[in-house]
Amino acid sequence: MTENNVSTSNEGANTDQVFIFDTTLRDGEQSPGATMTLEEKLQIAELLDDMGVDIIEAGFPIASNGDFEAVSEIARRSKNAVIAGLSRAIIADIDRAGAAVKHAPRGRIHTFVSTSPIHLAHQMKKSEEEVLEIVSTTVTHARNLIDDVEWSAMDATRTPVEYLARCVDAAIRAGATTINIPDTVGYATPEDHFQLFRDLIEMVPDSDKVIFSAHCHNDLGLAVANSLAAVRAGARQVECTINGLGERAGNAALEELVMAIRTRADAMPYHTGIETTHLARASKIVATAANFTVQFNKAIVGKNAFAHESGIHQDGMLKNAETYEIMTPESVGIKATSLVMGKHSGRHAFREKLKELGYDLGDNQFQEAFQRFKDLADRKKHVYDEDLIALVDDEIGTAADRIKLVGMEVLSKTGGVHRCDLVLDVEGEKIAVSVEGTGSVDAIFNAIKRAVNADPRLVVYGVDSITGGTDAQANAHVRLEMNNRIVSGRATEPDTLVASARAYLNAYNRLTIERGSAAQGALAG
Repeated sequence: MTENNVSTSNEGANTDQVFIFDTTLRDGEQSPGATMTLEEKLQIAELLDDMGVDIIEAGFPIASNGDFEAVSEIARRSKNAVIAGLSRAIIADIDRAGAAVKHAPRGRIHTFVSTSPIHLAHQMKKSEEEVLEIVSTTVTHARNLIDDVEWSAMDATRTPVEYLARCVDAAIRAGATTINIPDTVGYATPEDHFQLFRDLIEMVPDSDKVIFSAHCHNDLGLAVANSLAAVRAGARQVECTINGLGERAGNAALEELVMAIRTRADAMPYHTGIETTHLARASKIVATAANFTVQFNKAIVGKNAFAHESGIHQDGMLKNAETYEIMTPESVGIKATSLVMGKHSGRHAFREKLKELGYDLGDNQFQEAFQRFKDLADRKKHVYDEDLIALVDDEIGTAADRIKLVGMEVLSKTGGVHRCDLVLDVEGEKIAVSVEGTGSVDAIFNAIKRAVNADPRLVVYGVDSITGGTDAQANAHVRLEMNNRIVSGRATEPDTLVASARAYLNAYNRLTIERGSAAQGALAG
């Protein structure tokens, strides 16, 4: 059987549609510091549903009461997508997942167990036969609760194919309707991944009765390539996240998978149900919620994905856009042209520009954003779309902060003292401190810690610019750890030191949000 002639004996291969399983809210949220609020999860789930995602993995219900409530509420609000809840191969997990998705018009329990020798020996401490029994028992239990059951073999790509086929066969016999073969540690290559799926589909007797799924991690930068190789071999579901968000190096990026299939239909004769014009907006919303900045050169949705600076490229683009663009910016929801805003722009023009960028703010948020825009326009000659996006996202991301910056003065001398005089508003109470440090930023962060009477560990601090030029806004990122929790904060300001202070405060505010304790144990994928 050749790679380009997929056997039609597999039911999943009888259709050209590839189902999109989005796990941004589950696997994506496992990224350290990417924890999202309930409101952020509901917003993302609604957008994923509207853009045509087939299955939304809304969370891991046993992990905490917060996760259970989020999955339950997403299930109640779902319109078209299947809503999945993840569970380990434990009866209590499966019951909790079933309870969380039961209100969805279409719910799914996604249960998993390790199958590789290294996991069985060091993590599971089980024999192959014991794991086979676990597969049969837990999948049967899940199927008694719901008709749609997905089973995953964690670390499948490091599992001998003969044993993996036995596990898949046991899951199908127990009632699984989707079989997921995850590349949990990003170990596979496209050639090996293709052959693994082809072998399993041929070896398992009832493979035509289920949909095979690929869940690829990006540790070697091959997640999208491996996912597409699995599709060529007969898989008809791919598991992915917006912006490739996920633990370690992340997951296969939804936007890259979808646009690769759409753009190269000549080489990949498949289709998805995704409305691609939502991709850019989805990227921005997830990046803001997770506090993970999208790299400028990120495929499809990065700031530079449709930017051209080289003179040769500009000349070609002016003559014919197809000389250097293989897809249009409009096809992924990016505007082809940019209206430059300035200090003479009024409220009406500002509101229309925000609508064009996909924002619909309430009156109070709009007034705050407009005032910040006017302040920025007084300092910058040109205010670009990227400036406005950063400004509004920053306003939305910090609106609920309990602790806010009122004023700050920083003294810095070469070879001398660095001091920060700081005033914070802590739920209506003004607190003023004056603290020294080894540098300006160190003094600022020390001042904040003294004012809030806490000492979180600084994990990451970084600053980049939103646009070019010396008047570019500073986009500051701070990641803090305290009490075994890691969160991220960000802020955008024309002044780098003010941006740094506000980013630190945004992260600390997130640290103070009470959350349920996470379940112990490894998660699938």
